[in-house]
Amino acid sequence: MQFLRKILDFYIFSNIHVALSGFCLTKITLLKFGIQSNLTPFFVAFSVLISYNFIRFFEIKTNRLNWFKQWFFVHKSGLLLVSILSSTFLAYIIFFSSFNLKAIVILLPFAFVTFFYVVPILKKEKLEFSFRNFPSIKIFSIAVSWAGVTVFFPLFEFGYSFTSNVYIEFVQRLFILIAITLPFDIRDVTVDPKTLKTLPQELGVNKSKIVGYVLLLLFVILEVIQRNYFNSKIVISIVIVFITALFLGFSTPKRTRYYTSFWVEAIPIFWFVLIALFL
Repeated sequence: MQFLRKILDFYIFSNIHVALSGFCLTKITLLKFGIQSNLTPFFVAFSVLISYNFIRFFEIKTNRLNWFKQWFFVHKSGLLLVSILSSTFLAYIIFFSSFNLKAIVILLPFAFVTFFYVVPILKKEKLEFSFRNFPSIKIFSIAVSWAGVTVFFPLFEFGYSFTSNVYIEFVQRLFILIAITLPFDIRDVTVDPKTLKTLPQELGVNKSKIVGYVLLLLFVILEVIQRNYFNSKIVISIVIVFITALFLGFSTPKRTRYYTSFWVEAIPIFWFVLIALFL
């Protein structure tokens, strides 16, 4: 049992789980727009692995994430191997496949936000200004980056024309990603610096949940607007919204990291499974 726990911990804390979620969100976009075979989801997954491990390393170096430091140094060889393999596969996709190199351009603003999420844009004495530390925008910077990378990027790489449906998909993704990210901010409401001014810190846990519910409702409304008739896509969206709302509803500052980092993070994976099975 202890061995299985170690495997699960490595799967979660090495960011393989979140990378799989990135793969699924990208694949969802492609399937919803009728695109079947494409390497872009793998590109996103490997990019997530590299960028998230970089963020973790930088936060440890700057004495953040103290809870994670001991685990990180015990498993640094495995994390290094994961990063090297990810970089190798990423290089293969870019240079030895039919990958559209022009698509890299659309990634630049989202890569900028990701890099400066932890790396300070400006340092003044003891004050550091990064997207993570700007009051109230932490959750929005995360959601915008993920929505851009998993909606705009794969469609642009494929050469899909940006119609109104593409922009609606982006807004929908933005809404559901904020709702999925809220349980993380709720979990950290008592440990995050007050200067972050996260939604749970500013509005309280219950009002933050209401914001999440409203965004999920808007997600469903936009899904209905996109479709001319009631179909399986709407049913799947309603199911995913219901699951997300449940996880949001049961979120508290006392929830473990497994609740958010595994179960909440698994929502895109379950979403992809439903789409793959029923669309």
